[in-house]
Amino acid sequence: MNRDRIIDGKNLAEKLQNKIKKTTRRLQNKYGLVPGLATVIVGEDPASKVYVQNKNKAAINVGMNSQTKSMPKETTERQLLSMINSLNDDPETHGILVQLPLPSHINPYVIINSIDPLKDVDGFHIRNVGLLNTSQSGIVACTPQACLALIRSRVPDLTGLTAVVAGRSNIV
Repeated sequence: MNRDRIIDGKNLAEKLQNKIKKTTRRLQNKYGLVPGLATVIVGEDPASKVYVQNKNKAAINVGMNSQTKSMPKETTERQLLSMINSLNDDPETHGILVQLPLPSHINPYVIINSIDPLKDVDGFHIRNVGLLNTSQSGIVACTPQACLALIRSRVPDLTGLTAVVAGRSNIV
């Protein structure tokens, strides 16, 4: 195997985390601002719980405040919207992430689009998707950003190249 063709995602992630730590410290020192992430999870899906715990740990590791709002599977759409509205109004919450999938009785599009687009960490709000699709600046979903970072670590200039995406979702 040709080792110089291997993409070291762990090393890239560590570099990015160190960069975020520095930025977080600078925000705190210069403005007294500690970025705050709120993650909302509805239900008891084991994989989602682990994923949310990892997000929480990563946010704290880079110097951010992180809170998890756990709601039971029986939570109504109205109750979830109320929670999101309170996070939208919270000046110490700068990013909101609603863990998907949601229980089947809750419309994920209603929920995603209720998040303030400027606090939409996932980049799923219709405004952010629309900005991205019209080559304007907005919040971009993490998965495609990570894929591009990994690719650019090997091929810095993608101009004129062709890529194939096998499979597609609202995330990719």
